[in-house]
Amino acid sequence: MIHKRWFQVIVTAILLSLLVLLLNQIHFFFEPILTYIAAIAVPLIGGGILFYISRPMLQLLEKYRVPRILGILIIFLFYIFIGFLITRFIAPIAQEQFTKLVNNIPDMADMLSETVTYWQQNQDIIPSEFNSTIDNVVNNLETYLQGAPTVIINVVSQLIGFVFALVLIPFFLFFMLKDGDKLVPFIKKFLSDRTAKSFEKLARSVDYTLNAFILGQMTVSIVVGLLLLIGYMIIDLRYALTLALFAMVMNVIPFVGPFLAVIPALLVGLFQDPILAVWVAVITIIAQQLEGNFVSPNVMGKALSIHPLTIITLILAAGSLAGFLGLLFAIPTYAVLKAIISHFYEEWLERRETTNPE
Repeated sequence: MIHKRWFQVIVTAILLSLLVLLLNQIHFFFEPILTYIAAIAVPLIGGGILFYISRPMLQLLEKYRVPRILGILIIFLFYIFIGFLITRFIAPIAQEQFTKLVNNIPDMADMLSETVTYWQQNQDIIPSEFNSTIDNVVNNLETYLQGAPTVIINVVSQLIGFVFALVLIPFFLFFMLKDGDKLVPFIKKFLSDRTAKSFEKLARSVDYTLNAFILGQMTVSIVVGLLLLIGYMIIDLRYALTLALFAMVMNVIPFVGPFLAVIPALLVGLFQDPILAVWVAVITIIAQQLEGNFVSPNVMGKALSIHPLTIITLILAAGSLAGFLGLLFAIPTYAVLKAIISHFYEEWLERRETTNPE
């Protein structure tokens, strides 16, 4: 019986459950480790993202025989230049538009309330239950909208706590660019030949997955942001730069990001001129079609191979468990775990075929 597959599955499940129970009983032992991981999480993740963005530039410089240290310094100077341009030309305009948008929220709420009230008074066929629901929404809408700046300020104040960790990102990035390609050979020295080859293959698979996701999402977000900015400026939508920047940030979230990005633009267009809301929807559809048919296939290809339904499920679960950070990291985490599991499954199949040839 012990050789039966179902028995082995049951034993494995029991052992895993006992392991989880044991780890829960000695959680105090892992607290220092978790504290250490939390302390380096921000610079490590931030440095890792910039590493994948910077590595193609470094490889291009090395192709033209630029020494690695000099290439890294050139990349840092490039980032400083980009930061200067953003601070000098983009940030002041975005800040001014954001301030005006926040100041106009009460007027927008009053206008929406008056519109809904007028519509209710001229519609006799609407069920009373629907009217009561609308009344409840209208009565609380202004409170919600007026509380939005407070929520934003709280989020910003929490982000200030990351400043000290953000200062360490350039140091992490420097050493990742300088010694990143030495990590796998260093670990291989402690492994047997067969295990070393397997580890190198796994490392390449994980590296390819992360590279495809990070570069893909960054490129998609920038392209969509630029397309929306051009479209918003053509139709003369207010707060065009702020709304386009918001859309660019939201597009970092796979699948649901584009839907979240268009909501503020639709509301602003609706209050500015109802026909603009239609144009905002048209511009968004055009931008998403261009991104979906030309940008994503050429940048990401089929590197991740994740079904849309899986993406939706992961985002819903991760958002409930970890909030915004869960939305950001759910897909890359799943993609990495999928690459690891696929690697070991392929290794197991190869060993089985070698052990039991037909």
